[in-house]
Amino acid sequence: MLWIKNGRLVDPKSQTDKVCDICIERDRIAGITPPGGAEQKHREEDEIIDAAGMVVAPGLIDVHVHFREPGFTYKEDVATGAAAAATGGYTTVICMANTKPVVDNEETLTYLRERAAEMPVHVLNTAAITKNFGGTELTDMIGLKALGAVGFTDDGVPIKDTAVVMEAMKMAKALDVPLSFHEEDPALIGSFGVNQGPVSTAVGVAGAPAVAEDVLVARDCALALSTGASIDIQHISSGTSVAIVRAMKALGKNIHAEATPQHFSLTEEAVLARGTLAKVNPPIRTEEDRQAIIQGLMDDTIDFIATDHAPHSAEEKAKDMKSAPSGMIGLETALALGITNLVKPEYLSLSHFLEKLTTNPANLYHLDAGYVAVGGKADLVVFDENETWTVGEHFKSKASNSPFIGETLQGKVKYTICDGKIVYKD
Repeated sequence: MLWIKNGRLVDPKSQTDKVCDICIERDRIAGITPPGGAEQKHREEDEIIDAAGMVVAPGLIDVHVHFREPGFTYKEDVATGAAAAATGGYTTVICMANTKPVVDNEETLTYLRERAAEMPVHVLNTAAITKNFGGTELTDMIGLKALGAVGFTDDGVPIKDTAVVMEAMKMAKALDVPLSFHEEDPALIGSFGVNQGPVSTAVGVAGAPAVAEDVLVARDCALALSTGASIDIQHISSGTSVAIVRAMKALGKNIHAEATPQHFSLTEEAVLARGTLAKVNPPIRTEEDRQAIIQGLMDDTIDFIATDHAPHSAEEKAKDMKSAPSGMIGLETALALGITNLVKPEYLSLSHFLEKLTTNPANLYHLDAGYVAVGGKADLVVFDENETWTVGEHFKSKASNSPFIGETLQGKVKYTICDGKIVYKD
């Protein structure tokens, strides 16, 4: 057995916040006792983690990662992505479908499900909404769900045809699976990855305005209200989009939204300081937008914190601003960025913050995860919310495309436990 003793258990689902001992037997939580229970009950051969002064929480869940396999394994693969997840405290991640080939067929999805079975954390997969991300013809959503797809998305490519989106939502409603949408209308974008304004002018690109996001957010929320489909507005970056989601959520319960650490931690000025490392889709915008996102997290307009972990090679990111790909890694820094920029400034309590990384993602995807209870799965993270550390240049990910390198953050993962096994130890 494995004992975690003297830790502060913070479980948003049960609203628990107390110091206790936790007993793990095989892949389940066998007992939660007052402090000292481990001393009374553990056997000599049991493994013990002394978590005094640390937080014990449900293993984190990320609804939006890119592990690049198949097709782009020079950037990342399932094994290195899973290692990065474990390092960041994540026990469940949901991979996007924009691989090569796209996850729109039985063969690719079956391959990925077989790969996932070998990993130390739970790696789940979405499938594409439309064939080859073409935006015109739906995939076999019934068949792909049967093979293990937990949701559907054309992430990275907005679906232009409103009728296709409506059809997809009706099917998703029937299948009781969520759809995730990348909301950027390319017709309104001069260039991707940098907010349109003084910064885009300064770095010599046309830029992407917030309205390109706003119009598609409004459309897809309206369609979700009409169909009853459960949707996730991905990586929200615009204050106006936050307001749209807030208004739409008041009219229907199945509209959800996610925010990334980069969008609540940075402003467009990061592009001037960090260059292409801060180039992402949708772009990091103004301080006003950042504050609107934080307010959206505070009032639960935004349900999830998701990393959009997007690895690229150093050679790709070394290109000029026009040519470099958009995206940054995020699994290994997300918890600390949230503690540093949301919890410590008292925008969110620790439990409220963790809810967006555990309970809420589990609810969207109908997962038996995101909580700590006797009989429940032993997926846990142990972290020191006060430990200060500096983000280095070397990651468990194959990639190092992070604008946070050199930043000093608070909150350090000490152990990640998945299915009762220690899969990461600091």
